[in-house]
Amino acid sequence: MKARIFRDISGNPFKRVKFDKRWRTETATLLAQQMYESREFSALPILADALQDAGCSNADILNHCHGESLHVRGCWVVDLVLGRS
Repeated sequence: MKARIFRDISGNPFKRVKFDKRWRTETATLLAQQMYESREFSALPILADALQDAGCSNADILNHCHGESLHVRGCWVVDLVLGRS
């Protein structure tokens, strides 16, 4: 369980993901903020769609959003969208 939480917060520590600021659209930011505040992450696939609509094609980001893994506050993708690092 702790390993799953660590992976959700840190992603792959050996492969840094570059986040393009252009992907930080109003829709993506709003979705991420709602998930962060509510601690409810069922909208991650919708966030992935919003990121794709903004031009994101990063497989690590999109796969994480579509994955069935455990998600917690501090999720690295949500933090990237919100500009938290």
